[in-house]
Amino acid sequence: MYGKVLSACLQGIEGQPIEVEVDISSGLPQINLVGLPDSAIRESVERVRSSIKNCGYTFPMDRITVNLAPADLRKEGSSFDLAIAVGILVTTGQIHMNGYANTLFLGELALDGSLRPVPGVLSMVHAAKKRGITRVCLAAVNAPEAALIADTEVCVIRNLSDFKNWNQGAYPNAIFHAREQLGDDLFENELATSPYIEDYADVNGQHQVKRAMMIAAAGMHNLILLGPPGTGKTMLIKRLPTILPPMTDREALEVTKIYSVSGKLTDRSTLMRSRSFRAPHHSISSAGLIGGGSIPKPGEVSLSHRGILFLDELPEFSRNALEVLRQPLEDRQVMIARARAVYTFPAHFILAAAMNPCPCGYYGAETETNACTCSPAKILHYRSKISGPLLDRIDLHIEVPKPSYTQLKDTTSNLSSAEMRHQVMQAHHRQMRRYAGTDIQHNNELNGRLMREMCRLTPDGDQLLRASFEALGLSARAHDRILRLARTIADLDGSDPILPAHLAEAIQYRKLDKNQRVEEM
Repeated sequence: MYGKVLSACLQGIEGQPIEVEVDISSGLPQINLVGLPDSAIRESVERVRSSIKNCGYTFPMDRITVNLAPADLRKEGSSFDLAIAVGILVTTGQIHMNGYANTLFLGELALDGSLRPVPGVLSMVHAAKKRGITRVCLAAVNAPEAALIADTEVCVIRNLSDFKNWNQGAYPNAIFHAREQLGDDLFENELATSPYIEDYADVNGQHQVKRAMMIAAAGMHNLILLGPPGTGKTMLIKRLPTILPPMTDREALEVTKIYSVSGKLTDRSTLMRSRSFRAPHHSISSAGLIGGGSIPKPGEVSLSHRGILFLDELPEFSRNALEVLRQPLEDRQVMIARARAVYTFPAHFILAAAMNPCPCGYYGAETETNACTCSPAKILHYRSKISGPLLDRIDLHIEVPKPSYTQLKDTTSNLSSAEMRHQVMQAHHRQMRRYAGTDIQHNNELNGRLMREMCRLTPDGDQLLRASFEALGLSARAHDRILRLARTIADLDGSDPILPAHLAEAIQYRKLDKNQRVEEM
């Protein structure tokens, strides 16, 4: 006897439909799982056996072979339990289901036959829909998540006994239908209000730094804040999400997939609409930051996708952890190679970092009560923890000065997050119109021929950039990042051409390039 049902597994953050083939033949009673299953799948044999018996079915006392195809793809997790059980029951004729060949079965079985949720359902159902699979059977907890995919019939299975209803021509329990029509034609959904409590109106003074934060948000540029303790570096960065442009539906689907795969999805009934803000502790390992494991899982850079990765006290992170950021900052994705496969995770995020100028924190901002006690060698060693190649990939280097008492009490000229976000959105719309028909959304993605077209300079601007390039000893990468930054500044000012003033402002945000050049001399 032969039967086949459909299930799915995860490859990175994407789903992969899997055919679960069941062959039952005469022989000694045993069940063999083939098709590169991991230990969790091998253990499903006993869960399936107990579930079938405890739900009133008969487990066949024959030789059972279960093949997970394609056989050359490594599979993990407990999401195949339901498919294996249904495959055995269908093959032995104990249940009859109309259209089961076009149904996806996902879920982990308890010994009493009840169904438990599994991670990554959104990715698996989305992949199945692309293959023309229109129905999915899974646990009630996973149902709202699966129902986000349009035109998919979601059948809730609470227990294996529910399939007896199918024998009588009735569907099991409730059926969910998609509430957000998120098919292949995804469209931009702009939010009128910000969901955040923090507001830049709470930050007194630091007008120049706020301007830099707007530039970072408008073009999705990386930034680093440098200043003594207590100047508001962390406060400024924590409010950066309040002025970012809203995510499109496509971006929201990407982010929700990552959190679903990681088991960190809190609200399964809707896509994640707020941009993520991740702030790992400086003790984090390279694998925790970038992702990893025998079968790799997303790290902090992927959990920050389309959002912000905040590294506070940047020099306190291990050198190895910081250096692994180079590739995702450049390529906007993470590639983790294993013997059997290469896994790719998206990692398009804003790197927002903060650091003190020296170990004690007061270099360059000495007062009578707070004097720097660090030697030049100690300061150099402290700053050398951040390599030149990593600094090259950060667009804005911003000094955060200590505010005076007058500035600290002055609230008359404070820009609110709503006002700043309005300016950011205007620049964002200019970029949308400019890059319509391309894969580019923001200025920080410009490269090659398109960057030369969109970042043309006037003769005066070219002369200014040439002088700065030679004086600061800039790299070719820093040169390109200055051009992208100048393009964003021009967009914020509502200007089509990049003027010398825009270029001059972009150059002044390369503070650490200048400081390093001076120290070398």
